[in-house]
Amino acid sequence: MDIQVFPGLLSGHIQAIPSKSQAHRLLICAAFSDRPTALVCNQTNRDIEATVSCLNALGATITHTATGYDIEPISDIPKTAVLPCGESGSTLRFMLPIAGALGVDTTFCLEGRLPQRPLSPLWDEMERMGCELSRPTKTTIQCSGRLRSGKYIINGNVSSQFITGLLFALPLINGQSQLEIVGNLESKPYIDMTKDALSTFGIHFNYDCINHAFPFRSPGKLTVEGDWSNAAFFLAAAALGHNVTVSGLNEGSLQGDKAVSVLLPELAQSITIDASDIPDLVPILAVTAGSKNGATFENISRLRLKESDRVNSVAEMLHKLGANTMVSENSLQVFAGRYNSCSIDTYSDHRIAMSAAIAATIADGPVIIRNAQCVEKSYPAFWDEFRKLGGHYEQYIR
Repeated sequence: MDIQVFPGLLSGHIQAIPSKSQAHRLLICAAFSDRPTALVCNQTNRDIEATVSCLNALGATITHTATGYDIEPISDIPKTAVLPCGESGSTLRFMLPIAGALGVDTTFCLEGRLPQRPLSPLWDEMERMGCELSRPTKTTIQCSGRLRSGKYIINGNVSSQFITGLLFALPLINGQSQLEIVGNLESKPYIDMTKDALSTFGIHFNYDCINHAFPFRSPGKLTVEGDWSNAAFFLAAAALGHNVTVSGLNEGSLQGDKAVSVLLPELAQSITIDASDIPDLVPILAVTAGSKNGATFENISRLRLKESDRVNSVAEMLHKLGANTMVSENSLQVFAGRYNSCSIDTYSDHRIAMSAAIAATIADGPVIIRNAQCVEKSYPAFWDEFRKLGGHYEQYIR
């Protein structure tokens, strides 16, 4: 779906949607618990649904309710399973070591750009510790064998999702294990969210002593908190002069992207932002900076491994809008400009599409956004919320 977004003032109030990152984690913990869990999560998306489908394939029974999900935990672990991960990197990287810990002969089915996104060094460490991994086709991964207890070593500078996957998996392995993280740990807030979710289910971590702890202990009922990552688009709209407010966000959240509340006011001046812990904020912060006084984003190399090469897709989006950029291997410098009418290729990246929509509201003419339906990956209601706030768009027919 290509749409044409027209400039104009946004005004009104929205409720933050549930945190995708927290929902993944709580669903997984609930599936390995000692009793059912009711999870309040009043909106979903393709990534969350991918995790639900994978957990159901491993033997859980997760059903939709009027307020979220009822999770009946896994009682009988299957010998074989097919796990449909869709385009969700979180789902794949969390479930791969879990399947290895359970000893399930598993086929993972991947879509979109997910087959090209990295799995090393997690892949190598799983093979060293007892699993056999292969790629039968371009869109499938096969995992067989079983992970054994022992010392696991993982580099922290590729993806925090590898570490999260192991944190979920190691308590499922008989015996005692250790987890050593080497190198620079990036996106640490996501690790903190994982540890917090596990703590809620009775699992407390000493990396040098991770004991078998299956099943986890369910607290019974939980509520997924509001998502700072997706609220960032409408918070940025407010920073750009729109009369928009967002509620339902936890100021004490462990989500790293709550940093947006501090960074948006600072963009009144040209600043340098370390993106190592907040890679998902870069597209919308770059759009905001480009319409103000510019900014420099450092430690961005991992953005090349997202749903698109986000370094290039952000730079291209800004260039078409009228803001110049300077790109190096690990930094992106954004120069201020006045946004103009243009056509933007999202490369099917949800965060590019939503950033482009906010930019379009302050452009001097309509902005065409290609493949705008890609927002369904994380925020299916985005275009409805945009229209509710007075945003004007229509389908674009070439």
